[in-house]
Amino acid sequence: MTSPKVNLSKIKELRKQNKISLEEMSKILGYESINGYYSLETGRVKYPAETLAKTAKLFQVCISDLFFEE
Repeated sequence: MTSPKVNLSKIKELRKQNKISLEEMSKILGYESINGYYSLETGRVKYPAETLAKTAKLFQVCISDLFFEE
């Protein structure tokens, strides 16, 4: 059984809908630089569970909403 995949395009879409810049998102999630968060949003590094929980809370959605549906 494979792990569910984070829907990075949905997270990016939510960020843009809420008019949050990459820089703001980086700060909200505790990253020191834009590159730290950008690497998550582009899939270069894995999205940590704790950061995913913060992201869901920020956008007032369930964590499950941030994954691809199976």
